[in-house]
Amino acid sequence: MPKKTISFPHMGNYSIPVEYLLRHIIDANIMVAPKISARTIELGTKHSPEFVCTPFKYTLGTFIEALDLKADVLMQAGGGCRYGYYSELQNQILEDLGYQFTYINLVSAGKTDIRKIYKEFKKIDPHFHVLKALYYLFLTSKMIKYMDHVDDYIRMHIGFEVEKDSFINANQKMLDDFKKAKNFLSLHRMYRKHFRNIKKIPVNKPDHCFKIGVIGELYTLMEPFANYDLEMTLAKYGIEVKRYTNAHYLLFEKKREVKKYLRYAKEYVKYRMGADAADNIGRTKYLCTHHYDGIIHIKSSFCTPEIGAMPIISKICNHYDVPVLFLSFDANTSKVGIETRLEAFYDMIEMRRKK
Repeated sequence: MPKKTISFPHMGNYSIPVEYLLRHIIDANIMVAPKISARTIELGTKHSPEFVCTPFKYTLGTFIEALDLKADVLMQAGGGCRYGYYSELQNQILEDLGYQFTYINLVSAGKTDIRKIYKEFKKIDPHFHVLKALYYLFLTSKMIKYMDHVDDYIRMHIGFEVEKDSFINANQKMLDDFKKAKNFLSLHRMYRKHFRNIKKIPVNKPDHCFKIGVIGELYTLMEPFANYDLEMTLAKYGIEVKRYTNAHYLLFEKKREVKKYLRYAKEYVKYRMGADAADNIGRTKYLCTHHYDGIIHIKSSFCTPEIGAMPIISKICNHYDVPVLFLSFDANTSKVGIETRLEAFYDMIEMRRKK
């Protein structure tokens, strides 16, 4: 019996730990889908309901490209909003297009069915071993934590690097090395070595640089193609960027942290609003009270939780007199239009600083 070929959607650099995990726990071909492109969006938009949120279209387009490259097992992880219900509809759309495959949803409607996932993995690989899978699951979670910690440091300094692309190149070397990690010790040594080198990269950072907090819907925040490399655009203006949402936060911190945000911003929000909406309201208050020059809120079109949070975020920013820019992304968003709005936003905070 030929090996199955497994593929999964992209989200930033997280395809690296996902591929690492699957290669070590299951006897199958692991296919990293082609990077998201204009063709991906075209395919996803063509076969998606018109008013579905943009991540649905991106992931559906990625699945179609993977299936065309002979993948026969698709893996998806849902979220805390409509994202958690994508699998059923995407599965039906792909079957209607004539594709034959197995669809494994790791998180559906905010819950993980361990037994179901175990049975699906056993079908793919009869020798699938739970203890081995748990070991590499913990190792991969540590890899994600290291990646996110380094990314946080880079966001704070990349706008001030002396030599262009120094941070990107150094980070890529680290990610390439992570693929070769044999155990926790080797991974930790790689992390320490590369992070030490990254912190040695020369920067020319002023004492009172501009600081902007970027908040919003998780997929649009974490997938650079979905936000047209917004963070890199801000870096070009010499801005320190603060972003809260990453994979480690979503997997290991969110349940605990959202309760803190609700208490912290209790005068503005009392209940969870789905996805990261309540988190972003609490983050807005924090950024406003910790001397950030501005806040950028980004989301995919038709993202209901973030639409509900936007008036509250606007109210908080008005109260503390902190500028806020709302950006919404879909398949037809113009990159030039986004860059123009970012340039105007930078000009505004620069003028405010001079006054």
